Amino acid sequence: MGIPAFVLASISPARLHLLQSAGIEPIVCRSDFDESTVTSTDPVTLVNTLAQCKAEAVVAKFRNPGDRTVNPEKPDNPSRVVVLGCDSVLQVDGEIYGKPETPAEAVQRWQKMRGGVGELYTGHALFDLNSDRHVVRCQMTRVYFANISDRQIENYVATEEPLRCAGCFAIDGRGGLFVEKLEGCHTNVIGLSLPLLRSLLEELGYDVTDFWPDSIHRSL
Repeated sequence: MGIPAFVLASISPARLHLLQSAGIEPIVCRSDFDESTVTSTDPVTLVNTLAQCKAEAVVAKFRNPGDRTVNPEKPDNPSRVVVLGCDSVLQVDGEIYGKPETPAEAVQRWQKMRGGVGELYTGHALFDLNSDRHVVRCQMTRVYFANISDRQIENYVATEEPLRCAGCFAIDGRGGLFVEKLEGCHTNVIGLSLPLLRSLLEELGYDVTDFWPDSIHRSL
């Protein structure tokens, strides 16, 4: 029956770029899941639950033939898809952070993070509609932040990059200047762990290299 289409349940440019850099050209489908409905003081539980809920929201779009948000011609068989949902948070000194809501919050966050160490957690939920199976796993990477100045913090926040990122920094952007080192998977800090994705696909019976397509990027 062939390899299913790969669906990314996220419009994150960073996650899309990671998949493309690994040779996977996904269908991009916004989950529209309300993240505020999920709360937990445990970062692993939080990111795994959010990742699963995001993936399930997109899975429902493919399973509902009356939902016109999914083009029935892409893919030809809606049941032949795998759906990946992800979510990331940063924990510093036992406190969990997502995206900062305001520049002032971002400045305060960086004043607390600088010179310290945080743990970046990313939940991964992979659903296979053909076998009706799914797997959910979390990856953690330890992040060592540079002891940067107030001026550097204010200038970085002024770029607005921290406002778009869980943890208030983008390791693949200007924020990479302010990270001393990482312990663990570096792509996990960008938005998804490529090694973990490979393992999840194997758990569902797939070889990641089978998802290296000849077709160009498709978007829903």
